[in-house]
Amino acid sequence: MLSESIARLEALGAEATVLDVGGWACPLARATAVLDHMPYATRGLYGWNGDRTAERFTAETWVQHDICAREPFPFADDAFDVVVCSHTLEDVRDPVWVAGELSRVGRAGYVEVPSRLQEQSWGVNGPYVGWSHHHWLIDVDEAAAHVDFVFKLHAVHHPGPTGWAFSARFAEGLTERERVSTLWWDGAFSARERAFDDVTALVEWLGGPVRAYGARDPDPPRAGRRARLARRIGRRAAGDVTGR
Repeated sequence: MLSESIARLEALGAEATVLDVGGWACPLARATAVLDHMPYATRGLYGWNGDRTAERFTAETWVQHDICAREPFPFADDAFDVVVCSHTLEDVRDPVWVAGELSRVGRAGYVEVPSRLQEQSWGVNGPYVGWSHHHWLIDVDEAAAHVDFVFKLHAVHHPGPTGWAFSARFAEGLTERERVSTLWWDGAFSARERAFDDVTALVEWLGGPVRAYGARDPDPPRAGRRARLARRIGRRAAGDVTGR
């Protein structure tokens, strides 16, 4: 989680109730409750967000629950002052459902996900684009308090320059802030799965960040290969690229 976001959450009043959804691997110490499918005793695989010695949740306020089970989270509407979901939505099978429940049980909240600058870069997690275990490419519209999820097609991992991926050197130069997209929401936020039924539109969307930030990439993609790959994918898909 961004260090500035941890600081903002730690600055909440002592009476504020905070739920960390999906916090098992790196729980938020300021949270007063955690919801995750993994058990309390095994928490902290990747450390803690904040000072572990200041941990406010307990074994009793740690709730094991499959957040994608299509069963309401075991909390009343607006049960928490703040609901936090950091680096979880990109991992799960039904992030739109989870987003709805975050809005339901929280009066306000914070979402953090990998930015498309990172998730569309080579070498972040191995010889492929982005993180191996992430299912979604995510757009966050802070002004509209809205999040779009687009299924992460295998096509983004095609070897060599593709026109919708940044180089590993580009990823290495990203700042902490550029590696993530964030949303502070109040009251509620909306989310949807964005589906493409037109290959041309999908290729255009995938290439958006590269066109916007490509000048910073020390190993820019070659336009000729990009066009050939787009045509080849278009022929194979025959329009059946829906993102579902």
